[in-house]
Amino acid sequence: MLNKTNLTILFFIVFVAQLFSLLTENEWVRFITKPLITIVLMLSLVMLNQLYGKFRKRIFIGLIFGLLGDVFLMLPANHPSYFMLGLLSFLIGHLFYISAFNLDIQSSTKKASNVFLISSILLAIFSGAFFLYLRPYLGSMQIPVLIYCFIISLMVMLSIGRWGKVDKSSALFITIGAFFFLISDSLLAYNKFVLPLENSGLYVMSTYMLAQFFIVQGTISRVLLSKEEN
Repeated sequence: MLNKTNLTILFFIVFVAQLFSLLTENEWVRFITKPLITIVLMLSLVMLNQLYGKFRKRIFIGLIFGLLGDVFLMLPANHPSYFMLGLLSFLIGHLFYISAFNLDIQSSTKKASNVFLISSILLAIFSGAFFLYLRPYLGSMQIPVLIYCFIISLMVMLSIGRWGKVDKSSALFITIGAFFFLISDSLLAYNKFVLPLENSGLYVMSTYMLAQFFIVQGTISRVLLSKEEN
């Protein structure tokens, strides 16, 4: 029987194997372990939560699009269509995460905290500044990257907006996961469009895997502070 501990151990076996494949440039291990990242997390949601409620179902669908994004980005990097399909898959996945987080925000009429408002302003400033920095290097990718910057920033903002609407562990885990996503995508964009980084795959994949892991942990532990379950 797979319990939470066993599923966590299984995930970190995949985590280490994926990083090992990048360090050793072992394509076979990389092609096996990369899809397993989201597959193990989807299995965790099904085994531990039975996908109860709209929130968990939307996170699950987001993981499916994360799996598609992983597969597309594994394909030959010199084919721009694969990168665009990967970008689109993750964009749709983030939209499902946004939709899930918004359920929690709408679960209470409690006024937004000052922390949420301040963090939203800071995130908007960071995303705008980062896009302006990338812009000279983007060429025809300006619009897709601008849209992606907006969506990932909104996802992080809404993860913070859940504070006070759900239990603290869920709020903390999902906020950490969202910030890891922001870091991972920022590293990926810098590496692809500005300057290739040494061991970029290790940094991008480790932060990406932690992002998905913490979002799923926050989903598993989620308890609404209002009476109605979504």
